[in-house]
Amino acid sequence: RCLASRPDMPIIDIELVCKSEAEFHAVSARILADALGHALNSAAGRTWVRMRYLDHRAYAENETEAKHATDLPVFVTILKAHPPAMQALSEEVLKITEVVAACVGCSPQRVHVQYAPAAAGRQAFGGKLVE
Repeated sequence: RCLASRPDMPIIDIELVCKSEAEFHAVSARILADALGHALNSAAGRTWVRMRYLDHRAYAENETEAKHATDLPVFVTILKAHPPAMQALSEEVLKITEVVAACVGCSPQRVHVQYAPAAAGRQAFGGKLVE
């Protein structure tokens, strides 16, 4: 199996700003991966999710303070070999935002999605460069 010649295999990094590690561990990476894979129409094993915890004391927004856990943001970074064009990108961002918000239990307004530059020619799997 040559991963490098296959269509996009999105790697999705999700950074949760949480008030406790217990709150962070209550969110399932498996549920997020399954839901995001479905939203992106990925075959089984094709959408990878990595989660990171950021303590709320290491995060701030100027001139405001989060009063509740649901006020804290979720940062999502997506790496794809070839990100979609603008109209498709807008539609994909909306799907991702809704899925992450539902899985994490926050408002979609607290989900911030960023696309990394195209991975083609920069990312390798098992020593094979993604084309």
